[in-house]
Amino acid sequence: MGDLAKIFKAYDIRGVVPDELDEETAEAIGAAFVRVTGATAVVTAHDMRASSGPLAAAFARGATGQGADVVEAGLGSTDMLYYASGVLDLPGAMFTASHNPARYNGLKLCRSGARPIGRDTGLTEIRELVERGVPAHDGAPGTLSQRDLLKGYADHLKTLVDLSGIRPLKVVVDAGNGMGGHTVPVVFEGLPVDLVPLYFELDGTFPNHEANPIEPENLRDLQAKVRETGADIGLAFDGDADRCFAVDERGEIVSPSAITALVAVRELAKHPGSSIVHNLITSRAVPEIVTEHGGAPVRTRVGHSFIKQTMAETGAVFGGEHSAHFYFRDFWFADSGMLAALHVLAALGGQDRPLSELLAEYVRYAASGEINSEVADQDASIAQVRAAFEGRPGVSVDELDGMTVSTGDWWFNLRPSNTEPLLRLNAEAADEQTVDGIRDEVLAIVRGK
Repeated sequence: MGDLAKIFKAYDIRGVVPDELDEETAEAIGAAFVRVTGATAVVTAHDMRASSGPLAAAFARGATGQGADVVEAGLGSTDMLYYASGVLDLPGAMFTASHNPARYNGLKLCRSGARPIGRDTGLTEIRELVERGVPAHDGAPGTLSQRDLLKGYADHLKTLVDLSGIRPLKVVVDAGNGMGGHTVPVVFEGLPVDLVPLYFELDGTFPNHEANPIEPENLRDLQAKVRETGADIGLAFDGDADRCFAVDERGEIVSPSAITALVAVRELAKHPGSSIVHNLITSRAVPEIVTEHGGAPVRTRVGHSFIKQTMAETGAVFGGEHSAHFYFRDFWFADSGMLAALHVLAALGGQDRPLSELLAEYVRYAASGEINSEVADQDASIAQVRAAFEGRPGVSVDELDGMTVSTGDWWFNLRPSNTEPLLRLNAEAADEQTVDGIRDEVLAIVRGK
């Protein structure tokens, strides 16, 4: 059995294979999943890592052993699994370690209708049942069946975004040897898109670069290819293709906050007056633009379980995070990088300006990006920073997620990592000089320099 204390995280299950996560553990998780959800059937999908297929098969043995039928969708992206859970109305299990290195794997679990399962919504119960030992099932075992859901997924996405009238676009896509290489050709089929593929070969060893586009060095090949081919846009997906980053026609990286604002405006045009959820470290431009377009901005903590819960509570039509997770009410409140990408292509192709000009109205501030610092005591470091800024004229402090310090001209958020001894800093201001000054002042305190 693997190391359960290490692999059960706040939102998913993840660890090194086979030391921390092995097939015996996956089988026990499959059995416990059926017990905790009460499911009579479940759907699974997996990414391209060498360990993913065997882990999914082990999970299926555990689930069928408890009397549940298992529908195996095979290779897919995480948002394809959410589609499967939504359209089949079944609990689901996706086998992926997302952007983590090759030696990792994991599971993302959901209830029927793609409703998330996290620490407080079933994951703790599943872990405790695995630890105790899942009781044997006294009835007949469930059945196993295979179902190809990729085309249905692609067709469904294209019903949610109107791409019928767009101008022809040259689009470079860097799949990072991840699941975008499997899904993009099918989704883009029939669109007026000249697709330039980068690293579409499925390879869980990630031979070209890590499939983690939030790190700028992993976007360099995409930036170069966009410039070299004169493309209209570049798109980069992470390993399980649930996040999507963009670069414009100049090869410049687009802020996920700008994408959030763009998609929010499009969704508000279809659903006037709706709520739009954004996490507290997206650009301040997002709530400003939402308000200007008649929407109601709702600020939330970082993390998909908080976003999805808040969207469900408010009936929000869309939600966006700084990490390029984009959530849609019409997609079971789940996140889909591919759906966000289609919105950007529709907006770009529906007018004649280049992407940099189209997005200029959504970029209003200078930002630091996320800066990590390793610290011995997260709480003590945050308290030191608070003491340095609190009481200055015009400064307010809130603690929704870590600590946010703000004035009318600038803000920064300092929050602890859930899984590592790190503090994460994000700062934003009207100009680069102010951002640099805030960043340097906070880091000097945090890093003791």
